Amino acid sequence: MDDYRERARRRARLRRRNQILIMTLMGLLVIGTVAAILLVNKYMPSKERMDLETLYTVDEGKAPLFFENERAEKDCLVIDGVPYVEFETVRTLLNKRFYWDTTENVLLYTTPTDLIRAEVGSDSYTVNKAKESLGHPVVKTQGSETFVALDFVQKYTNIDYKVYENPDRVLLSNAWGVNYTYSKVHKATQLRSGDSIKSSIVCDLEAGAVLRYFASEDAKSEDDFILMMTEDGLTGYVRRKFLDPAYEESKTRDFTEPTYSSLSKDYTINLAWHQVTNQTANDNLLNVLSNTKGLTTISPTWFTVNSNEGGLGSIASQTYVERAHAQGLEVWALVDDFTEGVDMFKVLSRTTYREQLENELISAALKYNLDGINIDFEKISLETGVHYVQFLRELSIKCRNNGVILSVDNYVPTAYSQYFDYEEQGKVCDYVVIMAYDEHNRSSETAGSVSSLPYVKDAVANTLAMVPAEKIIMGIPFYTRLWITSEDDNGIETLNSEVYGMNSAANMLKDNNVTAAWDETTGQNYAQFENSKGFCQIWLEDEESIEAKLKVIFENKLAGVAEWRLVYERADVWNVIQKYVN
Repeated sequence: MDDYRERARRRARLRRRNQILIMTLMGLLVIGTVAAILLVNKYMPSKERMDLETLYTVDEGKAPLFFENERAEKDCLVIDGVPYVEFETVRTLLNKRFYWDTTENVLLYTTPTDLIRAEVGSDSYTVNKAKESLGHPVVKTQGSETFVALDFVQKYTNIDYKVYENPDRVLLSNAWGVNYTYSKVHKATQLRSGDSIKSSIVCDLEAGAVLRYFASEDAKSEDDFILMMTEDGLTGYVRRKFLDPAYEESKTRDFTEPTYSSLSKDYTINLAWHQVTNQTANDNLLNVLSNTKGLTTISPTWFTVNSNEGGLGSIASQTYVERAHAQGLEVWALVDDFTEGVDMFKVLSRTTYREQLENELISAALKYNLDGINIDFEKISLETGVHYVQFLRELSIKCRNNGVILSVDNYVPTAYSQYFDYEEQGKVCDYVVIMAYDEHNRSSETAGSVSSLPYVKDAVANTLAMVPAEKIIMGIPFYTRLWITSEDDNGIETLNSEVYGMNSAANMLKDNNVTAAWDETTGQNYAQFENSKGFCQIWLEDEESIEAKLKVIFENKLAGVAEWRLVYERADVWNVIQKYVN
């Protein structure tokens, strides 16, 4: 009996052990199955395909525009297979010579010989008064945005492009000769929307497909993903292990950039500005010239823009021109923008007004047998800059066609004056004149030189970075300023200045029993003294300072020198100038 009970207990214990073992095995099987499912889910690539219409986020009716491997900030239009690019994108990134008149709704493009014009919605454009057809609208507007047909842009710009569908996208190439990094796919794989095998598939990649690196190669291991672009402009990620070693390659395209021919002189230019304020002053030319030596060119201040519609005021004289020519001088008449009440933005931003001014200038040049025109617009604002440069482009065509020299006066190049576009001036104009004076002017808060030697050196160097030496004329002053610091009864200091010519400055120092001494820093003779007006300082312009400037100008092989202005100089300074211009 006891043996029976013991055997029963052993059998029961054995059943419990077996049950526990079975339950344990089942549990392990469940865990293994779950782990296997998790592992499969983790390492099994997603087969989900991306809806390509959602690949790029764009406004309705728009398509993304890619420059090489970078997406443009603004999308384009694709209408019946024709891409249209937003105008500011065209002007700033493709070709700055395209110009859009927002008031008159006209698109302009300036070549060295022609002004091409296209109206909104028109299938044709005008070249030198002859119409040519594009086959579809050249310009389209959409709300406040303006778009230009890309094939029209390509006529005048070194670009290539392709248009793709599903999704709509435009690939544009304009960086010729630049190396980009590529790889070939050596084993079929997929381009994915993200850097994970769980990301949806953008497209399949066959062996041999060429991909371009969309960003720098930063993948470390074979399993890392790299952002790439297909030849048809789809972007996504692909594992490095499917790619051959990277290689670099650049693209080229046959295109001839327009060449702007220039009217140039085969001698060193020595130009002097002659301030003429009325017709009677024209009769004083021979007296003004009596002490000069080596002068080649004279620029009388005859013209001024006198209306917002592009009108031109004039005190020009045919007799003056004849007398100047008899003295062997060319006449480059100056036009300024100093008339009160004239808004240069209004004048230059409307094509009709701009053309009116250009036509009046050319008519005056032909009427008076002028050799050149000297543009001296000194009230050009930042917003007017693009219109001003377009004015110079258009005027250059008329001057070139009529054999009239076009020169343009500029402040010294600085970071805040870049909207004058010195580089473009150097291409379309015959001469770029830099006014290397007014370093310290009547508005300055501290006393200082009108034109120190370092100031001139910087002006030369900075201009040479943008304009060929043979087109640069460096302007220097014949005047200086006497700076007077005084105190009122309350001990408050004020700073004022007075303009002096060379002789009057020397006489003023003599009257105050003061002798100037050479200042190596400014390259000028400097004097300071006190009198009844207050504490006086002056940096002189004289034979020594002028020669120091001339050395810099002609060591850099510039086209010449210009002086502001006649009657401020003393006779001996012409002996110095003559050494450098002959």
